[in-house]
Amino acid sequence: MVEHKTVILLGMPISDTVIYTWITMGIIIAIVLLLKLLKPNLLEHILEMVIGVVDDAMDVDDLHPYIPMLGSLMIFVLISNIISIIPGMRAPTSDINTTISLALIVVFSVHVYGARKKGLWKYLKEFASPIFMFPIELIGQLSRTLSLSLRLFGNILSGDMIVAIVFSLIPMVLPVAAVAITGISGVLQAYVITTLAALFISSAVEINEEDQKVKEEKAAKRREKRMLRKKNRKEIANGTS
Repeated sequence: MVEHKTVILLGMPISDTVIYTWITMGIIIAIVLLLKLLKPNLLEHILEMVIGVVDDAMDVDDLHPYIPMLGSLMIFVLISNIISIIPGMRAPTSDINTTISLALIVVFSVHVYGARKKGLWKYLKEFASPIFMFPIELIGQLSRTLSLSLRLFGNILSGDMIVAIVFSLIPMVLPVAAVAITGISGVLQAYVITTLAALFISSAVEINEEDQKVKEEKAAKRREKRMLRKKNRKEIANGTS
């Protein structure tokens, strides 16, 4: 259950996890295309459900910039977690390499969204305010990546191992229940990782209310100065100044 085989594809050795990941991606694309043709309303309900999960976790005014990444993450992790129910398939998320990759995507996305929202220099200054907090912030970012990846990897791998052990010990009655439990666990893990990613992004793009108020006051003063200069130019042009 822990070891992953290496297969030769087009003369190149690759992990079997890559094959299962490609199959998962193909299943997702096929499901979306079929729903778009046959049940477009159901596809809309799925999208609304994903947006609802993100909206509950994020305290932002506009969700549109974050839905593509978080929605894709949720759907991919969900299908990857439960695909092991199919005989002969293994969950890509039971490989530590897959979960670390997903965690790195989340962590880098947090910084990209934060820098885009606040500006790169201001966002970086928050990591060193005060300066001795910078190493602690780096450790926090590393631990965040490890916790995300290890939590998902451990839960999915343990579920697959439990099902395999039950199948080897008990006839075909209890294993069905074990498979159902694994499926429910996979859904919960997809929800958890999406919610955590949304919370991390929300904290990165959140602007301090006091800083925002100061920023608005400065902008109002600049507008007032521009209006005064414009008024002065008109008075000079009319000869009344």
